[in-house]
Amino acid sequence: MTTFDPKYFSKFKFTPEQIKRYLNNARRDFKISSEDDHLEVKFNYCYNALIKAGIALIAAKGGAKVRSVVGHHVKIIEKMADILKDETVLAVGNAMRTKRNEDFYGGGIFISEKESAEYLGYVKDIIDRVELLIK
Repeated sequence: MTTFDPKYFSKFKFTPEQIKRYLNNARRDFKISSEDDHLEVKFNYCYNALIKAGIALIAAKGGAKVRSVVGHHVKIIEKMADILKDETVLAVGNAMRTKRNEDFYGGGIFISEKESAEYLGYVKDIIDRVELLIK
C-alpha cells in the first residue's frame, strides 16, 4: 500500500457506518447520472460518483480522510488506481477530471451520447469493484 501525503490526506479511524454513507453517496450520484436526460448532468454526476467512490475506498482501505485542498481530486484518482491495482483508473479518471475542469474554467464542454454511455459503464464497474472490496 502506498503512503498518504499529509497535504492531501489525514489519518482517521472510520466506522463501518461512515464508510457505508460514503459509498451510498457515490451510488446516489451514479443513480442521478443514470437517470437524467441531459448529457452534461450525466457526466458531472458520473464524475462525482467516481470521486466519491474513491473517497469511500480510501477511507475503508487506507484509513485516510481526504483533505479538501487544491489537487485533491488528482490524488483521489491516483490512490484509487493504486488500491484497485488498475492503471485505467488513472487514464479514465484524469480524462474525466480534465473534461470537468474544461467545463468549469474553459467555457463548457460537449459530451456525446456514446461518451456518456462509456463513462457510465466504466464508473458503474468501478463503484461495483469498490463495494466488493469494502464488504
